[in-house]
Amino acid sequence: MEWFYHINEIEKIASELLTQFGHTRVWALEAPMGAGKTTLISAICKNMGVKDQVSSPTFAIMNEYHSSEKVIYHMDWYRLKDEAEAQRAGVEMALDEADFCLVEWPEKALGLLPSETQFIKIDIIDTDHRRIYIP
Repeated sequence: MEWFYHINEIEKIASELLTQFGHTRVWALEAPMGAGKTTLISAICKNMGVKDQVSSPTFAIMNEYHSSEKVIYHMDWYRLKDEAEAQRAGVEMALDEADFCLVEWPEKALGLLPSETQFIKIDIIDTDHRRIYIP
């Protein structure tokens, strides 16, 4: 499954992803720097009813958001060195507790992700276009 889209269509893509994979609690987004992971996560959170400003948790490792029905964790593992550091940061507990988790840079601690994690890859086509696909 794949989508090619203009960056202005991100809300539509977020809605389609939630329709297709919203039953899966943990999503891992793999993409190069600047591909739009946080932008997509922001659109997903908005679609789920989050009213707060969604921003990258690069320095905090994770942000917690609430919709009317769910606790959502947005994690950015870019700064983590390995799984041990992720464990010390409380990632495992958050993965277990949250109703929904969105993880950027999952390759930093793949072993901590549950087996049913939904992987989503984003490729940069050009300045304004992206490809999202399910590996």
